[in-house]
Amino acid sequence: MVDEAEINKQVRPEMERLAAQRARIRAKAARWDLDVAVFFFAVVIIVTILVFQGVQLEIVGPAATLGLAMGWLMGWKKGKQVYESFYDEELFKLGKNLVELEREMAEAIEEKVQRMLRERRR
Repeated sequence: MVDEAEINKQVRPEMERLAAQRARIRAKAARWDLDVAVFFFAVVIIVTILVFQGVQLEIVGPAATLGLAMGWLMGWKKGKQVYESFYDEELFKLGKNLVELEREMAEAIEEKVQRMLRERRR
């Protein structure tokens, strides 16, 4: 029979890898939230206004680039922040699922043992 500590050594890294993968996917989706989209829209509006006002492209170009870079940094920072919370949440869910699975397996084993004992008595 396999030792429980050995199972935990094998399962824990797999759980952490799965939690990191799920958290990364969720963080990528959350990175571009409404705040970042509104910021990008504001940059587009400012650039459009500057172009229509006749401001030189030497000024508008760097301003647009700076605005887009700031928007990207906002999204990257947001993704990094939510990744940590999503990672912890995913680890908790996987741990909870593992405990439930262990409980269900123990109940199933106990039920089979009881059934075998009843059949033996007959």
